Amino acid sequence: MKSTIVKIKNSAFSQYIEKHQKYAPIFFFIGGFIFDTLTLGRIDRTYDLTVLCLHMTALSITLYLYNLADDGKWKNTFIHQFESYFPLAIQFFFGGLSSAYVIYFSRSVSLSKTAAFFIILVGLFLANEFLKKRISNKYLQFSIYFFINFTFFVFMIPVFTKLMSTKIFIISGLVSLCCTLSLIFIIYARSPSTRLEIHLGRLISLILSIYAFINIFYYFNLIPPVPLALQTGLVAHKVVKTNNDYYVTYERDDSFLFWRDHRTEFIYLPNEPVYVYASIFAPTALEKGVMHRWEWYNTKTNTWEVKDTIPYAITGGRNEGYRGYTYKNNMLPGKWRVEVLTEEELLLGVIDFEIIQDPNLKPKRLTEKIF
Repeated sequence: MKSTIVKIKNSAFSQYIEKHQKYAPIFFFIGGFIFDTLTLGRIDRTYDLTVLCLHMTALSITLYLYNLADDGKWKNTFIHQFESYFPLAIQFFFGGLSSAYVIYFSRSVSLSKTAAFFIILVGLFLANEFLKKRISNKYLQFSIYFFINFTFFVFMIPVFTKLMSTKIFIISGLVSLCCTLSLIFIIYARSPSTRLEIHLGRLISLILSIYAFINIFYYFNLIPPVPLALQTGLVAHKVVKTNNDYYVTYERDDSFLFWRDHRTEFIYLPNEPVYVYASIFAPTALEKGVMHRWEWYNTKTNTWEVKDTIPYAITGGRNEGYRGYTYKNNMLPGKWRVEVLTEEELLLGVIDFEIIQDPNLKPKRLTEKIF
C-alpha cells in the first residue's frame, strides 16, 4: 500500500498539479463542467440521477474531510496521503453539479434564465479565485455548497415524487437548508480550527440570506420552474396534428441566424389564425398544467395587454418535449409575445413575434416541419 501511495505522489500527474497549483482549481472546475456536458442527457435517466447523486454525496464527504484536515484528524491514516487533492476534488464537484443545471436548461427557449443562473455560479467561483485563502475560506465554501445543494434538491425531489409545484420548490429548499446546516454543525463541532476561523452565527445568517435570495428569484420568475423546460417555441401559420405527429408550417428565417430557423416577423393575412407551437420537457410521469398567455404591446400606453390565456396539460417522458399549441384570430398589428406558464403562473419561456399587416406582402420561405 505504501509503495502505491509513493507512486501516486511521484506520478507525472501529481508533479503537474504541484507545478500548476495556482491554476489547478479552475482546471478542475472546468473539467467537472465538461464531464457533465459530455455525459448527461436528461434529468430522469438512471445514469444522470446516479451521477448527480454521486457528485453531491462525494462533495459533501470531501468538504467534511477537507475541513477536518487542518486539525490533523487524518494523520497516520490512509486519507492523509490525499489531503492535497481535497481542494481540487471540491472544485471538480462544484463544476460538475453547477453544469447540470445549465445542461438541462440549455434546451430552453428562455436562455436568459439559464444564463442568469449560470453567471451567478461562475461569479461565486471567480470570487473564490480572488480571495486570499481561496477555497479554504469557509464562508465562501459553504455558500457555494448551499447554492449548489439547493439546485440539486430542486431538481431531484420533483423527479422522484412526480410532482412539481411551488410547494415542492419550498420543500426542496427546506431539505437543502437542513442538509447544509447539518453538515456545518457537524464540522463546527468536530473541528477546533473551524471554530477559530468562523463565527457560526454569521455563517448561518449568510446561508439564510442565500436561501431568501433564491426564493425571491423564484417568486419573481427569474429562475425557471425546474425541472420543466421550454425546448421549442415558435409562431406558425398552421399546425395540424396527425397520428401523434405535429405538422407545423412556418416562415424560415435567414440562414445566418443560426440560433433559430423560424422568422419572428409574421406576415398576417386577413381572417387567418395565428398559431403558437411549443414543446416542453418534463421528466417521465410528471404531469402538469400549462398555459399560453397572449399579450399585445400597446404603443400608446407603452404597456403589454393580456388578450387571452389558453390552458392545456402536459405529461412528461418524451425526449423531444411534450407538444402543444394554441391559436388566435383577429390579431392586431404590432409586437406580440406568448408567455408559456405553469398553472401557478411560473414562467417557462417567452415566444416573441411581430404581426405585420400589409396587403402587398405575402409569407415567404414557408416550410413544414414534423415535430
